[in-house]
Amino acid sequence: MFHDGYHFWGMHLIWWFIWVIILFSIFGFFEPVRKTRIKKDSPLDILQKRFASGEISKDEYFENKKILDADIKSAGKTSH
Repeated sequence: MFHDGYHFWGMHLIWWFIWVIILFSIFGFFEPVRKTRIKKDSPLDILQKRFASGEISKDEYFENKKILDADIKSAGKTSH
């Protein structure tokens, strides 16, 4: 425990933990965890999953896809 009169297990160890936490927060090591929790599927992703699982027919898929594509195009025109 002691090395040349230096005691490692006191406040020195606590400061190492504090610096590690500071570095994790500065460099964003916790950020990927937050992003995976927040990620939501887009309406098109949901439509594709419903079609793939057989919840909707091919005709319903293409009809809804056409509506979503029109919404995306109209939203793009209004944002400019």
